[in-house]
Amino acid sequence: MNTAFEKSVPGRTGCLPKRPVETADKILPESLLRSEPPRLPELSELDVVRHFTELSGRNFGVDSNFYPLGSCTMKYNPKFTEDVAAMEGFAKLHPILGQLPGTREWVQGALRVMHETEGLLCEITGMAAYTLHPMAGAHGELCGALLIAAYHKKQGNRKTKVICPDSAHGTNPASAALAGYKVVNVESQDGVITPDALAEVLDDEVAALMMTCPNTLGLFEPHLEEIVRLLREKDALLYYDGANLNAILGKLRVGDVGFDVVHLNLHKTFGTPHGGGGPGAGPVGVSERLVDLLPISRVVKEDDGYHLRYDYPDSIGYIAPLYGNFGVVLKAYAYMLRLGREGLERVAEHAVLNANYLRKRLEGVLEIPYDRICMHEFVASAATQAKNGVHALDIAKALLDKGHHAPTVYFPLIVKECMMVEPTETESLETMDAFADDLIEILARAENDPDSVTSAPVSMSVQRLDETKAARDMVLTEDLAEKE
Repeated sequence: MNTAFEKSVPGRTGCLPKRPVETADKILPESLLRSEPPRLPELSELDVVRHFTELSGRNFGVDSNFYPLGSCTMKYNPKFTEDVAAMEGFAKLHPILGQLPGTREWVQGALRVMHETEGLLCEITGMAAYTLHPMAGAHGELCGALLIAAYHKKQGNRKTKVICPDSAHGTNPASAALAGYKVVNVESQDGVITPDALAEVLDDEVAALMMTCPNTLGLFEPHLEEIVRLLREKDALLYYDGANLNAILGKLRVGDVGFDVVHLNLHKTFGTPHGGGGPGAGPVGVSERLVDLLPISRVVKEDDGYHLRYDYPDSIGYIAPLYGNFGVVLKAYAYMLRLGREGLERVAEHAVLNANYLRKRLEGVLEIPYDRICMHEFVASAATQAKNGVHALDIAKALLDKGHHAPTVYFPLIVKECMMVEPTETESLETMDAFADDLIEILARAENDPDSVTSAPVSMSVQRLDETKAARDMVLTEDLAEKE
């Protein structure tokens, strides 16, 4: 597909806005003015509309395709939340308002949204307080790791290690290491963490255990009570990676179980699909003993309204500019109010039901290493197909030709030729059946006509890419000088 510059025709124009009475060259100093007009594509209105319509049609998103991306939860994106975020009273607020003298009254609505969002998240997870500042999940992990470090420093503990299970999200070890901890691995036993396995690596220098529950195998961790007891004996904390919270909404409050620090992915669990780098929001919740350590500023409610407070001497300080990603927080707030307690419970119920439906439909054609009731996602293995030269990556590429986004492949690392499937709660029976039928047909071809699978995709604008080079050597600009 040609770029807009390549389609440019000298002299062609669309609708031109009326030229302003006062132009920039009358306002700016001469040193800041261009010596010649900028080179812009010259196109008609129809050229522009068709160009961007074609571009949008090449996008693979939740609005156009089934997106069973395990662990990443590309879920439903209700359009009403976009309308809420675009409301003039919110969209036109300047981020610095509320901090300037005399402006607090102007932002009472926004402060109320943040304060009540924190309250809703506390109610959903059972935590004592939240910060909304972290800008994404991994940023929330780092914030949580810094809170853990601050807690132990305040207690006078010498802690040097953080334990991460082999079923953890890949960012967990990175976040712990960034906070200065040595990362210690604990191996899963039949897909979950057992007290015996934890006891082998737990000592007085362990600061925390970072857990995802349900884990990246889609399995609920059944030994939480014993795990919490073991950690308490060492004054170690339990961290909850909330990436998979959608599986337990309204069913389990992780604070009630004993988790001390929680990060949530508002952009995954509460109505804003992520991908392409954002936008995200990763609020962090804490139990009562860590509340004073939360980042500043914090929103408090007093008799005369809502205030931003900074006077918390034990705080870890600033973790992000201003108040985090307010637009994503606002959409999550609207989503939670609209669904209510009953609706959020149904999210979890349907997510688990859909995942188990697909697991059962595919168990006869794909190896399911942990073939038991799963939560919101399940993990399959293409190890059998790999013996014939067709790997998980090939199957994933073939699904693109069928109009489905590929599932997550090769994660978690503890399953060979791994394929992680997460249908999410809003997919219909017809959509999941179509995906299962297509996957079954691809697996039949993998046995009878493997070349047709290993050569996929054939219907995309590009075929097999060097994925490492594509990610690390992107060319996203055009050298206009060469076009002169």
